[in-house]
Amino acid sequence: MKFSISREALIKPLNLVAGVVERRQTLPILANVQLVLNGQELALTGTDLEVELIGRVHLDDVSSESGEITIPARKLVDICKALPDGSDVKFQLDDQKLILKSGRSRFQLSTLPANDFPSVEQAKGGQSFTLKQGELKRLIERTSFAMAQQDVRYYLNGMLFEVTNGQLRVVATDGHRLAMATFQGDIAVDTAAHVIVPRKGVVELARLLINEDQDAEVIVGGNHIRVVTADFTFTSKLIDGKFPDYDRVLPRNSTKVVLGSRAELKQAFARTAILSNEKYRGIRMLLTSGELRIIANNPEQEEAEETVAVDYQGDSLEIGFNVSYLLDVLSAIHGESAKFSLSDANSSTLIEEAEGGGCQYVVMPMRL
Repeated sequence: MKFSISREALIKPLNLVAGVVERRQTLPILANVQLVLNGQELALTGTDLEVELIGRVHLDDVSSESGEITIPARKLVDICKALPDGSDVKFQLDDQKLILKSGRSRFQLSTLPANDFPSVEQAKGGQSFTLKQGELKRLIERTSFAMAQQDVRYYLNGMLFEVTNGQLRVVATDGHRLAMATFQGDIAVDTAAHVIVPRKGVVELARLLINEDQDAEVIVGGNHIRVVTADFTFTSKLIDGKFPDYDRVLPRNSTKVVLGSRAELKQAFARTAILSNEKYRGIRMLLTSGELRIIANNPEQEEAEETVAVDYQGDSLEIGFNVSYLLDVLSAIHGESAKFSLSDANSSTLIEEAEGGGCQYVVMPMRL
């Protein structure tokens, strides 16, 4: 194995692939990145057995010699970062040691055989469709904050991908709030698919979608989801579980509708949150005709109060919320105005962009 590559061409796919590799591994080879050179295409692969990422880069070096090997991912990243901009890196495999040369620098790295490197099996069958990377990234960015982190209900530690004809919907919930975003477009599938992608897979996938106008092919299988672009192939195992019936959670018969400036509400909640209880983050919202008062207290007997003008006509209402949940939603939506649909102090609230946009958020109230 022998090839030459510019530092800039190597460092982009290497950083993405190394992000999948866990620092602490039970199997030594999982700390390595696999290099496979076939002709003038170099493929770099990293995996933690749950998520696999293959980055591809085309070499200008016509004198390259094909081969495959695995080398320590973190050390290779650190070497590439430390090399000067614009430098070329020469790789040569010599007696199971990989020699890296760049200018006056020379590094000798230990290797492990590529045959021992685990690969995620090919997804058999499944549904396949194509959409723009920017659309997929938008769906993830607008919902991923609502995923649970380490919930014993393991199916909440991920995101539901629901594929039907003409529509891709993603849903995330941690039991206290729910985020749902829908893309409608040219999606043709034989049968509907409902799969749960684990949290790490969702986070890694969002990092990869950097060319918004380029296509991404999504393949949903029985055990895996795979996303293929010109630059990478991403594969993640799925969570085997039943996602909650999110449709039952969406409030249907709200009697009170509040419209307000998204930016003004976000700033008012952020200022009030400074004096909320650090543990429970509770705030009270007092809604009267044309006005919303936001009040926060903490155990030190301190208080913050904000008044925001809103478009609302109806009975007064007092309701409590975790202010962090409201701020997350107002950061995720992009419209000028936010629309709150409420019923009473004990019922969930539906938050949407007033202009539409295909995103809906449900937040449970708090008792204060």
